[in-house]
Amino acid sequence: MTVQPLVEMRGISKHFGGVVALDDVTVDLYPGEVVGLLGHNGAGKSTLIKILAGAHEPDSGEIRVMGQPVSIDSPRAARAAGIETIFQTLALADNLDAPANLFLGRELRTRWGMLDDDSMEHATRQVLDRLKVRLKSLRMPVGQMSGGQRQAIAIGRAIHFDAKILIMDEPCAALGPQETAMVGDLVKELKRQGIGIFLISHDMHDVFDLADRVTVMKGGRVVGTYRTEDVTQDEVLAMIISGKLPVR
Repeated sequence: MTVQPLVEMRGISKHFGGVVALDDVTVDLYPGEVVGLLGHNGAGKSTLIKILAGAHEPDSGEIRVMGQPVSIDSPRAARAAGIETIFQTLALADNLDAPANLFLGRELRTRWGMLDDDSMEHATRQVLDRLKVRLKSLRMPVGQMSGGQRQAIAIGRAIHFDAKILIMDEPCAALGPQETAMVGDLVKELKRQGIGIFLISHDMHDVFDLADRVTVMKGGRVVGTYRTEDVTQDEVLAMIISGKLPVR
């Protein structure tokens, strides 16, 4: 039985004036899989992900979600297609607690128009249980939480609203070893639940720890895509630098 990709980006090209940001790029992502996107600044990985997230529109190419062609012309359209982005900044309101952040801009209200705090707290507890995350208090401002806990809130917000595809931008940047391990556990739990993840990271160790496949980009093109078990970190680094496939 052939597994249907969650996402297929086929022949994606993007120009900014005379600058070629992406040139005929093809990548895909399967359920329960992490694909690491690697490359120096300017390689094209951020532009590619912004197209999937609805921040840019491609000049040419096609995007399919669960086999169906989709037009992603805005972040709202991306969310409607089940695609959510976890930015490095996390886009959390530090002064608000977990439920307020989970429902920020999408608050639940009672039939009298009041904020439904009980329902939002219940839903937040459910989604954190799903991620196997325990907080001492849901009412703690997220600014007082650890980096790993903050990542959990951002991820929880995405999957509560039915995201099937996550884009994670440098999820372990500036985190200590314990918090990095917590994010790793979150990613593994998401994989078990069939969610697909595009992982952008400059840390080769993080990518090899978490990703099933790596796609290396340089100069707006895909150098190659490999299963992490079939390639070494040195070979990937050489591809990032040279833009050429490893010689074996």
